[in-house]
Amino acid sequence: MALARDPGVGPEQRDAAEQNFDYMFKLLIIGNSSVGKTSFLFRYADNSFTSAFVSTVGIDFKVKTIYRNDKKVKLQIWDTAGQERYRTITTAYYRGAMGFLLMYDITGQESFCAVQDWATQIKTYSWDNAQVVLVGNKLDLEEDRQVPTEDAQRLATELGFEFFEASAKDNVNVKQVFDKLVDVICEKMDESVGGDGGGAAAAQRADGLKDTGRGSRGGCAC
Repeated sequence: MALARDPGVGPEQRDAAEQNFDYMFKLLIIGNSSVGKTSFLFRYADNSFTSAFVSTVGIDFKVKTIYRNDKKVKLQIWDTAGQERYRTITTAYYRGAMGFLLMYDITGQESFCAVQDWATQIKTYSWDNAQVVLVGNKLDLEEDRQVPTEDAQRLATELGFEFFEASAKDNVNVKQVFDKLVDVICEKMDESVGGDGGGAAAAQRADGLKDTGRGSRGGCAC
């Protein structure tokens, strides 16, 4: 979460310290309802897990500061509702997002079949350089698996996404997912700085956050 509080430091000094970072990235966790988005965020941000979460209403977020490649990166991570009735609200938050965790449940074929539609929404509502990691959550329920790893990896490759299977409950690959997404965003920013005008414009938009799909039509044969 935010920087650790030092009781010996005054409020003004703490406020200044919390604003001292190299980048701020807006990330969104999206996917069908009940795939474990909120649990995944709480495991990453607070290292806590409970199976008692109710469905997210609208959208919520947490902030976490990390260090990657000698840079201090502040992450603003938005947890979105998966239900269709909230879709208009949640897609409004896609703009300005640097990265997405697109999540499905490895025990729910329907949630995997929806991945292509979520990828289309990313392409429609976010900016072109947004990076995506496809996450198959609930790896702790391997005995109930409905989505083969090979199918998910194939779809991720077709869409140009990074891919992980993970478990919020057992804390498997949670940190790794976020680290990979941040690393890919940083890599793309570096490429944009040395690229053409369009890339430079994208880099400027990314750096602006400091202050404040794509792919083929592959997918699930459902």
